[in-house]
Amino acid sequence: MNILLVVGVGTLVLIVAYFTYGTFISKKVFELDDSRVTPAVEFEDGIDFEPTDAKYLSGQQFSAIAAAGPVTGPIIAGRTFGWFPTMLWIIIGTIFIGGVHDMGSLVASVRSKASGIAETMKNYVSRRVWFLFNIFIFFTLIMIIVAFTDITASSFINTITLDDGSVVGGGATATSSILYLILPIIMGFLMRYKGLKLGPATAIFLPLVAVAIWVGQYIPLTINNKIFWNIVIIIYCIIAGIVPVWALLQPRGHLGGYFMYATLVIAFIGIIFGGFTIEYPAWTHEFGSDDFWTPMFPMMFITVACGACSGFHSLVSSGTTSKQLKKESDAKFVGYGMMFAESVVALIALATVMMLTQDDPILSQSPNFIYASGLGSFAALIGIPKAFGISFGLMAFTTFVYDTLDICTRLGRFIFQELSGMKGSAGRWIGTLVIGGIPVILLALPNLTTPDGKPVALWSLFWSVFGSSNQLLAALALVGITVWLQRTAKNHKAWLATVIPAAFMVIMSTWALIRSFISYTIKDGAFIMPTGSNIVVPVMDAIYIILAIWVVVECVPVIIHYSKPENREPIATAEA
Repeated sequence: MNILLVVGVGTLVLIVAYFTYGTFISKKVFELDDSRVTPAVEFEDGIDFEPTDAKYLSGQQFSAIAAAGPVTGPIIAGRTFGWFPTMLWIIIGTIFIGGVHDMGSLVASVRSKASGIAETMKNYVSRRVWFLFNIFIFFTLIMIIVAFTDITASSFINTITLDDGSVVGGGATATSSILYLILPIIMGFLMRYKGLKLGPATAIFLPLVAVAIWVGQYIPLTINNKIFWNIVIIIYCIIAGIVPVWALLQPRGHLGGYFMYATLVIAFIGIIFGGFTIEYPAWTHEFGSDDFWTPMFPMMFITVACGACSGFHSLVSSGTTSKQLKKESDAKFVGYGMMFAESVVALIALATVMMLTQDDPILSQSPNFIYASGLGSFAALIGIPKAFGISFGLMAFTTFVYDTLDICTRLGRFIFQELSGMKGSAGRWIGTLVIGGIPVILLALPNLTTPDGKPVALWSLFWSVFGSSNQLLAALALVGITVWLQRTAKNHKAWLATVIPAAFMVIMSTWALIRSFISYTIKDGAFIMPTGSNIVVPVMDAIYIILAIWVVVECVPVIIHYSKPENREPIATAEA
């Protein structure tokens, strides 16, 4: 079967769902109304609050959410469980859960004067839930930083040997990455102090990015020590979390956005004209066998992560996007639509697995190499040498990670300052060092193994923890949106569109955490205490399980109470 058929049908289903179910929830659930004045208009200050056209705001939202997650998760899930169930979850999860979650987080924030999703929990549930939710977010951000830092460091060490004997990745990617990070600093300085406009700056520095990729292949920085590269990346996170946004984040984010769009163009050309056929099995386990349903349930639903639903998106939607939404009707395209765009990225990432045979040696590599290898094959169709195409793919993945790390570091610092009460430069420095320091400790853990004692890469071990916590964060955000709908929506049944997805995600995520905890602590029916570095994962599992149960126990009585129409407050009072 041709890959184009599968990816094409999946994309078509998403488009149809956007115009049908997306319209339904816009009108009947979230009741979008352009007569309401958005915070961007009401509090316009040219700094944080700025009314922005949907076409520009959607690009910003897409760049913020479509980072490395929708690439990594689908590749791991497709490799583990097969491409068919992974594809189904990407499509169904996006339509009924991920898109609703992103749009709901955005609209709830807009209706609450652009307050974050945690503030929504405080306003409509309780202050205790707000505190617990922020703790949950903080730990989840740490898991994201750990997982993505380690997987990026692997691309600075590991290599791919092509059929012609050329070696791609490793030190070459490290060199290109460092050069890439220097370029936006120069670009930001010239724009800030020399008056260089964005158009000319883009025309100058975008070709230099291509030069950086080319130079990396000839001047590789070969340092085969992952801990070293992990520390270097964390130092970048700390710097990015402290310096003014114009000095690094804005120009780097601008240049990085072109990587995303370029990879999409290359992938679409390859999928449409390449004639690639599906070689990987639809299911990796025989249908009906004892190991068919588990661990696919629940692990696939948390492994795909951002490709179908991501709690991280609620932080972006309610953190920055809500302060720029020009009118409420734009929330459908910006919130719901950009989640759909991200799921297309996930389908493309899955396609890089589908084109491989199950015994292909590249499958033993980390997801960034699988993704880059696929892009290299696609790029070869338009005359780009495969080695350069793979190098471009590795750099693209790295830039996606930088997007994620930038946002996570700053959000983690904001939450630390809010919970600790530390303000000013001291709070900024201490908060950044804390959100960067904890991952360093975790990244230095030695001798990590799976529950059955097999050595395992740190990113692989932490991906399931990240996936579970990230999906659980989405579930808890949906719980908050549910209570908000109960207390404000004119349609008394609107909350059902969020409570059902919330319940499903709570069950899958908590089940995965419990399953992980048991795998480390129960052997032959008896409890054992993990030793050494292996104690970290079950401890994190336990923390997330306790926090999740606590938040759910706090929220369920509130949901039950407001499920009765007579207990709901007048809309004007709830929105005041």
